[in-house]
Amino acid sequence: MSDLVLHVGNKNYSSWSMRPWVALTAAGIPFREVLLRFDFPAGNPEIRAVSPSGKVPLLRDGELDVWESLAIIEYAADLFPDAGLWPEGRRERAVARAISSEMATGFAALRGACPMNLRLEPMTLAVQPAVLANVARIETLWADCLASSGGPYLFGAFCAADAMYAPVVSRFHTYGLPVSDTSRAYMQAVMAHPAVVEWVDAGRAEPWIVAEDELPAIPKP
Repeated sequence: MSDLVLHVGNKNYSSWSMRPWVALTAAGIPFREVLLRFDFPAGNPEIRAVSPSGKVPLLRDGELDVWESLAIIEYAADLFPDAGLWPEGRRERAVARAISSEMATGFAALRGACPMNLRLEPMTLAVQPAVLANVARIETLWADCLASSGGPYLFGAFCAADAMYAPVVSRFHTYGLPVSDTSRAYMQAVMAHPAVVEWVDAGRAEPWIVAEDELPAIPKP
């Protein structure tokens, strides 16, 4: 059995850390967690010592380091092929990987305007058309997958694709972005998943503040 160690950042903010942590936890894959805070003014020097990229997440398996959220998930799926990280069907696996890759490389407008911050009380945030275009594309992906699988998750059972979109679900919820009833039902299912609940609860309990990931105060009328 591999002795996997997953290095993650602050759970309140680190959407990229959340993805593999939730995926592995939901699949029942054993690992040890190491949290590296990044609320220091010049960054946390410990991160550079652990991760050559200077970023988290990073999965360590003995002398092997695997970085980047999706690569970590793929490596875990190779180690634990029966854990259900990806759907069983070949077609479904292909689509799940495609939409996960799109999440990993796209939606910059949404990520920039709506940083993940689990402690924020839900609000209605006015956003630019580019953000709404990202929302529309994500909703299309979700709707197509849910129509094919029947839900409650994108491919029926919770899998890596749902973990990849879990931080997006939190953003949609936090910032009151306009979504369809279908999307809202999917969001509720994701937010209620035990692995997501565990991460969110831990993030909200953290005392650390990262100013650049906090929205400016909105003046009261």
